[in-house]
Amino acid sequence: MNRLRLFYSAAVFTLQILFATSAQAQAQHVRLTNLPHVYINTFYNRSITSKDVYIYATMWYVDENDEVTQYDSLEIRGRGNSTWGLAKKPYKLKFHVKEKLLGKGRANAKKWTLLANAADKTLMRNAITSEMGAFLGLPFNPAAKFVDLTLNGTYLGNYQISDQVEVRSKRVDVEEQDYPLTADSDITGGYLLEVDGFYDGNCFTTNHGVPIRIHYPEDDEIAPEQNNYIRQYMRNFETVLFGSDFADPEKGYRQWVDSVSLANWLIATEVSANIDGYYSTYFYKNRDDSLLYWGPLWDYDIAYDNDYRIAGNVQKLMTDVGYGQTKEWINRMWNDPWFGKLINTRYQQAVADGLEAFMMQKIDSISDLLQESQTRNYQKWGIRTRMYHENVLYSSYDQYVQDLKSFISAHMAWLSTAFADKKPEEPTPPFAPENYYYRIRNANSSTVLDLTNNTYTAYDETNPPAPNTPVVAWAIQNTRPSQEWQITPVGNYFFIQNRLSGLALTDPTPDPSTATTNTGTQLIVALPDSTDDRQLWTIVPQGVKGYYNLTNLHTDHTANLSGGSASNGTFVLSYTTDERNSTSTNRLWYFTLASALPEKPTEPDAIGSHREPDAYALAYNPVLKQLHFGAEDPSQLTFQAQVLTADGRIVGSFRADETYSTSHLANGIYVVTWKVGGIVRSTKFRR
Repeated sequence: MNRLRLFYSAAVFTLQILFATSAQAQAQHVRLTNLPHVYINTFYNRSITSKDVYIYATMWYVDENDEVTQYDSLEIRGRGNSTWGLAKKPYKLKFHVKEKLLGKGRANAKKWTLLANAADKTLMRNAITSEMGAFLGLPFNPAAKFVDLTLNGTYLGNYQISDQVEVRSKRVDVEEQDYPLTADSDITGGYLLEVDGFYDGNCFTTNHGVPIRIHYPEDDEIAPEQNNYIRQYMRNFETVLFGSDFADPEKGYRQWVDSVSLANWLIATEVSANIDGYYSTYFYKNRDDSLLYWGPLWDYDIAYDNDYRIAGNVQKLMTDVGYGQTKEWINRMWNDPWFGKLINTRYQQAVADGLEAFMMQKIDSISDLLQESQTRNYQKWGIRTRMYHENVLYSSYDQYVQDLKSFISAHMAWLSTAFADKKPEEPTPPFAPENYYYRIRNANSSTVLDLTNNTYTAYDETNPPAPNTPVVAWAIQNTRPSQEWQITPVGNYFFIQNRLSGLALTDPTPDPSTATTNTGTQLIVALPDSTDDRQLWTIVPQGVKGYYNLTNLHTDHTANLSGGSASNGTFVLSYTTDERNSTSTNRLWYFTLASALPEKPTEPDAIGSHREPDAYALAYNPVLKQLHFGAEDPSQLTFQAQVLTADGRIVGSFRADETYSTSHLANGIYVVTWKVGGIVRSTKFRR
């Protein structure tokens, strides 16, 4: 009997302690606004200073009903790239066991994120983008649960609990691979990949310079055969995408991409005007499935015209102005009419389904939800304090919300026309030199071919270069003749002479060499000899942007800017000629007009073959977006005209008796030049 009483007393005492602890937690951990509140205490109140090293902590979650749940043996660290450097920092949580932190319908997982949304004064850009992904039909859209956060007793403001982007049920739900692998393991899937501009983790670079990170299988679990499989798969995809049959329905890239997720992902990226959408792009591959699937959407806090580095995005496509190498793939796809039709058709359907109204409703709903929390948040952080690259600063939260809504409305209206008008760009035309000296500019650095003495001082008119002078790249200076080059056709090749010296561009690479061996010799200028095949060059059109390769006839090497540096005096090398010629911007060059060559006197012609048209005129129709010449005698409109950008880059050409469409050109100022009777003429127009 005494033993029973003792046991009963101990049990009651234990329950009293538990109730007291629960009551104490209830008293200490309360909500400050209508949102749930997260309290985290690290062991010994240690500061979180690393994105790589977890430290132990305890967490209390106070839900909407003021119920407190305590989580022990939690780990926490920093996260993010540029956002980790901000005053209001994001965090990553890792629980000891899997937790359904956000309840039914959401993932059961150990890893979760606490997004600070510090660069986004509305606090909701990531959340509404996730909602847009769900509306469009993307299968995996990160959660967005708004909470207030207190860390080690310090209130940090409004945060968003979200999923970690990882392979898991209700996250990226592709097949998990065997670990460890067996002889019967199927390694065709699943894989979670990212075009990662930060080049973080297990990364490789494709032949077209696209950096790809393998997220799953994870770094510490992926086997060599899995690594080799997915790398080769991506190389094969690119080979097809950039091959001559890329637009063929059976042989081309369409057999490699899931068109539904591709269209939905791209539309979300462009509606949001995410300048980093092609810098960080997630995609995945399923087992026994040849297709690449696109998504989830992630990291949209600087989207919707919220970054002054690329601002004024109402009438811009991110494939034209945004950051990142995924643009290499997408801009190639834009040159397939099928792809343009796919995107426009899907976008028009999304508009008809009410995408804009849906987004506005979500913005209003989240804005109402966040009113109390955002007030406290900006009491701490300041509503007019620039945290990152915010494009505009207002004095009230509602102004930021209205700015977001106005942008979406205006941008979506413009996209309806932009997607419909998007046409394959015309390929770079064959180079046809006119009666000009040219500056030869690098596509990566915009520096120009120049000559330098042995102390890397630029030459000028009082200090002419001698034979064997090195060729370098230098910042453009309009008054320096060493940066001007005369380009003369010699049969199927070109002879390139420097204006200041009269010396010819030469590849001195010693024999023997092939297109891919004995590379790296610095180019020079030498005494001109148009019969010397080391002084003869092919100028090879590449892509759709007016870029060219300079490839030497003797060595079969291509002119390359060493390291892509924009520093004055950077060597220009005789370098590899291979499949990267079309994508390596160090090997791509474009031509801008410098000054007119002196006119050569012409002999009188008895039959008047140099006679100009009696009367002709160039007209531009801005409605039809067309250029055309008119003349009293149309049979005399046989000359060629070239279309150049304002900085002199050639983007098109046409015969004077043809109509030239400018619909593929971006808005801006352009120049049309032509030569009749030995006289060069030019005029400007606005697209």
